[in-house]
Amino acid sequence: MKSKYLSRRAIGLHVVLVLWIAMCASAAWWQVGRAVQGNSLSFLYSIEWPVIGVLGVLGWYALLNMEKVTEHQEVARREYEEKMRAEALAARRASEEAEDPTLSAYNDHMAELSTHPKKKLWGH
Repeated sequence: MKSKYLSRRAIGLHVVLVLWIAMCASAAWWQVGRAVQGNSLSFLYSIEWPVIGVLGVLGWYALLNMEKVTEHQEVARREYEEKMRAEALAARRASEEAEDPTLSAYNDHMAELSTHPKKKLWGH
């Protein structure tokens, strides 16, 4: 199995990260030089560029660790959802058999209100 750090996409991300860090470091160094020459606003920028570099590292990490959902995982998720729906329906049917008719009517009314929220509560 190929390592996620050595895939074609990952190597591209590594190259972009190195360029990103180099750009941020050079911009920070440039701003430090300007700040030393008397530009007081450059002190802020000399702090900002390393922060932007760290954000690039976080983005690199996130992109490397994104999981691709395979077709097998998607089928398994659908099967699980179908199973949960079937169990919920079976549980509801079992509870309806033992449920009081008044309570059942109330629950049906509440279910209808939840699916049609614009209907008035009191039937006016």
